[in-house]
Amino acid sequence: MAQHHIEISYCTQCRWLLRAAWLAQELLTTFEQDLTSVSLKPGSNGIFDITLNQQLLYSRKLAGRFPEAKEIKQLVRDCIDPNRDLGHSDTPVKAADH
Repeated sequence: MAQHHIEISYCTQCRWLLRAAWLAQELLTTFEQDLTSVSLKPGSNGIFDITLNQQLLYSRKLAGRFPEAKEIKQLVRDCIDPNRDLGHSDTPVKAADH
């Protein structure tokens, strides 16, 4: 089975460590057999980026918002095991109202 690495870069100036750590815990719980590691990388300038195997998976700046946990789980699943059922996390993510 392939092993994967996730990195969560977060802004220390914005105090986003707890958000990054919570998301790391969610990913480790869901993908415990598939991940070699989830690392937290301190940064600045409002960064909150998530990479999978060094490929950008989600950027708060590009999306204009923080991701929902189930949204990130779906993105990771789609990359590493598209046929996996995520249970309650598989329901569609509601689009933001404009």
